[in-house]
Amino acid sequence: MGFAHEYATAIMHRGRIPMEPASFVPDWADRPRKAKYYPGAEAYPLPESAYPEHATVGAGCLGGPDGSQHTGGGTGSAFTLAELSGMLLDSYGLSGRRLGIQANTDMAALPHYTHANWSRGTASGGGLYPVSIYWVTGASGPLVPGAYYYSPLQHSMQRLLAGDVSRDVASALGSTHGAADGSPGSSCDQYLVLGVKYWQNSFKYNNFSFHAVSMDVGALLQTWRIWARARGLELAPVLWFDELRLAELLGVNSDDEGMFAVVPLRWATQPSARPAAEARVDVPRVRLKDKERSHRVIGFETLQRIHRSTSSSTSGRPAPGALAACVPAPLPQDLDAFALPAAEMPDVSVRTALRSRRSSFGRFDASVPLTAKQLATALAACTSADMGCDVESSGPSGLSRVYAFVNHVEGVAAGVYAYEAQTHTLRLLSREAPGSFLQQNYFLSNYNLEQAGVVLVPTLRTTAVLDAVGDRGYRLVNASVGAIAQTLYTAAAALDIGAGVALGFDNISFIEKLGLDGTDEAPLLIMLLGNERPQPADFRSEIA
Repeated sequence: MGFAHEYATAIMHRGRIPMEPASFVPDWADRPRKAKYYPGAEAYPLPESAYPEHATVGAGCLGGPDGSQHTGGGTGSAFTLAELSGMLLDSYGLSGRRLGIQANTDMAALPHYTHANWSRGTASGGGLYPVSIYWVTGASGPLVPGAYYYSPLQHSMQRLLAGDVSRDVASALGSTHGAADGSPGSSCDQYLVLGVKYWQNSFKYNNFSFHAVSMDVGALLQTWRIWARARGLELAPVLWFDELRLAELLGVNSDDEGMFAVVPLRWATQPSARPAAEARVDVPRVRLKDKERSHRVIGFETLQRIHRSTSSSTSGRPAPGALAACVPAPLPQDLDAFALPAAEMPDVSVRTALRSRRSSFGRFDASVPLTAKQLATALAACTSADMGCDVESSGPSGLSRVYAFVNHVEGVAAGVYAYEAQTHTLRLLSREAPGSFLQQNYFLSNYNLEQAGVVLVPTLRTTAVLDAVGDRGYRLVNASVGAIAQTLYTAAAALDIGAGVALGFDNISFIEKLGLDGTDEAPLLIMLLGNERPQPADFRSEIA
């Protein structure tokens, strides 16, 4: 049993047994940048990219009648530079400045430019955005082959290394470069690599950081999958690979920055087949170093242990079907059932939804309840979210279950329900109105949970996944939850209702309330959905 089991247990109990260092206070004056900074790196501005209105959230989030077939207004089956630019801008680029009046604790600082909070299409824990996006492009790409860093602040590619190292990435994935051998990324020479520089998050969240950033990775990957799927493109992230080899290639300290995912891109110009790479005498690597803003960088022992535990278990990719035993047990059929109306997503483009995505932060208004169709659509979208990664079967994996704490939904009595995705029904667990329970078990003051129409709680069998695929499975679990959260945000924006996601709650109380004692279903997030107060005070500050 690896350290990930111990870390998962500490996360579940942190509402009652604080994680060390319990007295830690962030040094906000010495905080790191929200992106890496490479002095001297040559930057290449990315082109503008139109996004078709018929590439809708419904096409990106919801499947066909059986939930297994996604259809979208595709422009083809391959990426171009314009499409890559659009996907990066809509997901992690800056689209506006957040100045709306709300109840979060950073409200007083937002008018000051040095503390500005910029909106992005993808959600991030604490608004910290610690994910580093690298692009490794080979001979089929539009720029000089090499390794590039995506700068979200300038929406540009910064060249870190010149030369075709795509075969090194393919090798780290276990593929033979240029040969369609069925291995992940084996038939392309274009890759997006996702790293996490821990200090960009741990300066605030210390040892809890790993739990948060691994969800951030899943949220970003899901944004890309929704964006691409709506355009007829498919992305299949790879989570099992030689992490140390990629860290060396990109010139990062493997203890400071973890490599979490690689996304092979099918490019419009296909690479020519070439023989497998011979062993190199001098392994190429990025020599440029990013410049840290913080004068003092603090290491956290537990964060280092969980990072090393999950990065060292990559020697062998789990066999197909390894996660089959990790799906939740069927719900008891003697529970009262409430049939939901069919899911129906408005015809809103993915770009429009991502540009309007935000957290509601205290703006929920119970006087206007959700409709049952809005709830049904949100639930269907959340349960269709899947990583589509190298260790999952095709189609939704079924690893998660979503519970609904209903406060104010037209036609649905207040109470606690389990959502049964196969039959699109709610199964009643408790008729007690949950508002008081929800607020008592939430630690922060930025939401009144009783005012939300519903609070959704996704669960996964964390222990079962770790037992099945090893400690690296912790990254898969949290990425899956992050994908669900991003799907909810995107669906809520399309439905024109408010949303919020929070980690500051007593997980054990929710296990007890949902009757999950004796199971290994772990509630990992609470997701709020509801209508907001009309005409909120805000400023229009779009920059994209």
